[in-house]
Amino acid sequence: MRFYLLLGILAVGLVLLILNHDSGRTLGIANDDFGRLVTLSAIGTMLATGILASRRQWGESLRQAGIWLLLVLALVTAYLYRYDLQEVGNRLTAGLIPGRAVVTTNAGGEQILVIHKGVSGHYEADVSIDGVPLRMLVDTGASSVVLSYEDAMRLGINPDNLIFSIDVSTANGRALAAPVTLRQVAIGPILRGTIRGMVAQEGRLDQSLLGMSFLGTLGSIEITRDELRLKD
Repeated sequence: MRFYLLLGILAVGLVLLILNHDSGRTLGIANDDFGRLVTLSAIGTMLATGILASRRQWGESLRQAGIWLLLVLALVTAYLYRYDLQEVGNRLTAGLIPGRAVVTTNAGGEQILVIHKGVSGHYEADVSIDGVPLRMLVDTGASSVVLSYEDAMRLGINPDNLIFSIDVSTANGRALAAPVTLRQVAIGPILRGTIRGMVAQEGRLDQSLLGMSFLGTLGSIEITRDELRLKD
């Protein structure tokens, strides 16, 4: 039961730290100092438990003390490096799930949206247009956001209002596209309103393109060997 008391001290201390993270203070004490207090209290409880457990052999007591010391250190380390661990988890998820855009922080403290290259060799991402999720190809060579006819229908665009008057080049050859205005385009936390777009003729575009009418509003676009990095 004494060991359960130790675990309870750690759990309560960590919960209080998490709940009061934004305020910077817990029970009137700075969070860093409170974290050290919880750590010392847990270690003190562990040592006292080992001494009071007189019915156990000293070897067994020392072994149990070592186990709990490692547990304390692991929990404190997880709390102190929680943001780094979260970033590693996000990057791992992005690598395993192509198209999953994750937010990371560069050396200057700026938030960067990272998209990993897919198995096709292209950068694909989940984009929300007017609140509808679409899988799109990020294409810096496209002057505009270009929607396939099928995606345009998913967005609820009335085909009777489309005037195919713009000559464009697609993977399937030359085609005509109709100009449209998109109320909202978002990828991850990056959101823009009133974006110029186009709708390709039916059957002429296999996948919608996230082009420069959106990408051109960003702070920077950086392409590495396996990553596309976007800064708001």
